[in-house]
Amino acid sequence: MMITDTHTHLYSEAFDEDRSIIIQNAIDIGVGRFFIPAIDSTYTQRMLDLEKDFPKHVYLMTGLHPTHVKENFREELSHVEEMLTTHKFYAIGEIGIDLYWDKKYLKEQQIAFKSQIQLAKKNKLPIVIHCRDAFDEVFEILEDEKGEDLRGIFHCFTGTYEQAQKAISYNLKLGIGGVVTFKNGKIDTFLKEIALRHIVLETDSPYLAPAPYRGKRNESSYIVNVLEKLADIHQISNEQVALVTTKNSVDVFGI
Repeated sequence: MMITDTHTHLYSEAFDEDRSIIIQNAIDIGVGRFFIPAIDSTYTQRMLDLEKDFPKHVYLMTGLHPTHVKENFREELSHVEEMLTTHKFYAIGEIGIDLYWDKKYLKEQQIAFKSQIQLAKKNKLPIVIHCRDAFDEVFEILEDEKGEDLRGIFHCFTGTYEQAQKAISYNLKLGIGGVVTFKNGKIDTFLKEIALRHIVLETDSPYLAPAPYRGKRNESSYIVNVLEKLADIHQISNEQVALVTTKNSVDVFGI
């Protein structure tokens, strides 16, 4: 059974003490592919080191995370462009808009999101979207940029059924992680109505650990709890969920 974690921050400081063990634990239970989202230039070297240490399992993205869009965002975007000329990446992400922590840089976040979508199209890469308290703002930009050359993942999807349908209409898969196991997560109430071909699995580790680990450090191996919940929702086998969601990840990332 091959499982793909489409979103995990394995280079995070949270794993500095036991990174190799955490990754091997995940590999041992069938997680063979880890897609690694970027945050900003300060993490680039950590990401490259991670790929060097686990070349058969780790696939990197490049991009500027919306919560790291500040006054220097144009310098950061230049770094993203430069990285694309020197290294192989499988997506532009995670990019988007986050109004949960701070609305101060909304305009800059919008510019950065739009320009990175266009960069992805230019390089024929998918995008991986971060959206928090900003569905309207994200959809507004996607509406401008939609087309056959737009594809990707709506990471950590926590919206409504209607918002899920809208995301899918832009040729995006829904990234489903630990939230689906939360009692108040809500997305479990309508995911049965979303065909599995529109879904990919993710952990967002070290964040958003699924039940029964909620509130603790998340790990890629905990993706099994997400997989089992989806199997239960769709009333199919764990193997079928792994098979379809991994195929979906191949469709997105091209590998």
